[in-house]
Amino acid sequence: MIKKILTFIFLGILFTSCTASKTQKANSDPTLEGTWELNYINGPGIAFDGLYPDKKPTINFELKENRVSGNNSCNSFTGKLSVNEHKIDFTQPMAVTKMMCMDNSRGEQVFMGTLPKITSYDITDDGKTLHFISGDIAMMRFTKK
Repeated sequence: MIKKILTFIFLGILFTSCTASKTQKANSDPTLEGTWELNYINGPGIAFDGLYPDKKPTINFELKENRVSGNNSCNSFTGKLSVNEHKIDFTQPMAVTKMMCMDNSRGEQVFMGTLPKITSYDITDDGKTLHFISGDIAMMRFTKK
């Protein structure tokens, strides 16, 4: 009798688990996808236009491939993307080209030095503005390209 009851319970659990619909939790904001151009960076003590006189840094998110890439105003970079809800992690090593950039070296250093400090992001202005945040301080701001 107990074997029959346990068998029915087991089959009930098995049947319920097989027919339950699985909802996949989104691990990232779909509006993060695409290319963004930097228009503000916190802390360098140099005017933004002085850091990036010729070319502003860009960052591109490919969420399906978990990849991030872009240009730091001179060199291109690419790496693994780690996003969970609004938390983001740029501490993974990135591949960076090594072109000689006389005019942009300070801006390049500031950009690449700030990325690993970022802990979260926020998207505002109906998906047009991306803020990179370290703790509770907005460190970088981008606009959608």
